[in-house]
Amino acid sequence: MPRFAANLSLLFTECAPLDRFAAARAAGFQGCELLFPYDHAAADLAQAAEAAALPVVLINTPGGNWAGGERGVAAIAGCEARFRDEFDQALAMAEALGAGLLHVLAGVLPGLAEGVAARTTYVDNLRWAAARAAASNPALRLTIEPINGHDMPGYFLRDFAEAQAILAEIAAPNLGLQFDAYHAQRITGGARAAWDDLDMMPLHVQVAGVPGRHEPQSGEIDFPAFFTQLHTGGYAGWVSGEYHPKRGTTEGLGWLREASRG
Repeated sequence: MPRFAANLSLLFTECAPLDRFAAARAAGFQGCELLFPYDHAAADLAQAAEAAALPVVLINTPGGNWAGGERGVAAIAGCEARFRDEFDQALAMAEALGAGLLHVLAGVLPGLAEGVAARTTYVDNLRWAAARAAASNPALRLTIEPINGHDMPGYFLRDFAEAQAILAEIAAPNLGLQFDAYHAQRITGGARAAWDDLDMMPLHVQVAGVPGRHEPQSGEIDFPAFFTQLHTGGYAGWVSGEYHPKRGTTEGLGWLREASRG
């Protein structure tokens, strides 16, 4: 069965940030991801991860002014210089943490009319980022992720076919797809069918229940069947729990114990 990682930005928030690594390891997770680690010293995070024997598998590029509605700037025309500066910051953080994956946030468009310019900007920025990463950290792979418009209105990348078309156009060996079952369910109405319809194997998978974005153990998605689907289909990457615990984190980990037994 897949290897499971914990999103430490959403899980184990009962603990101080540096204590979450040990808590996740004790709970049975084998790895972790961090949405935005930039408020902490990279050395402190790396030390906590190493002490817990819990590798950091993925981080995001900076999100910008999150409270103000920003969600990255990779697809925002006019922000190319800022994107490059923030990408270099993310590259340094990923290398310091030993993360093998870096999710490049596309951004929320200021208006529908920006779509054509946004696609050109996005492709150009991704092409540059892939080359930059290959030269700086050959082991690092970049991901892009379709995100549903209900949770994140205006986000540029919200379609799996378009994501795959962009990846095929750029054709960089270190750039691939990130598949979030929660977003896939909200976008298509069927996460498992969406997985089967993919033309390429994703580099990373995230899970959360629909509705509510709580534990991946109830609701619209049959997660035991989905995990089996990943395994039998040859997926060899990480599966990360990226959800909001309905109660406490540890109280809701029955899904992990069940999946790990499988």
